[in-house]
Amino acid sequence: MVISRAEAESLFKAGQVPFCYSDCDGKPALAGPDNPNGSDYAIEALTSPDGRILGKMGHSERRGLFVHINIPGNKVQRIFEAGVGYFS
Repeated sequence: MVISRAEAESLFKAGQVPFCYSDCDGKPALAGPDNPNGSDYAIEALTSPDGRILGKMGHSERRGLFVHINIPGNKVQRIFEAGVGYFS
């Protein structure tokens, strides 16, 4: 374990966990294959306390058979565009 239960609860309570790994039913995935790196508490990303800095762990374009290989092409991920729009 990298993060304690108290630390995780504090991050969730503060709204600093914007993304979590989940299964097909939307429940937190605590193990593979839906949580490919075994992230504690299914945490996939964190933000700074003020929400202006996002640290994203996973690669949303990599899943299933493509977890360990590069996939050619331009992947449309508007997460950063949305962040710029939010803070503009």
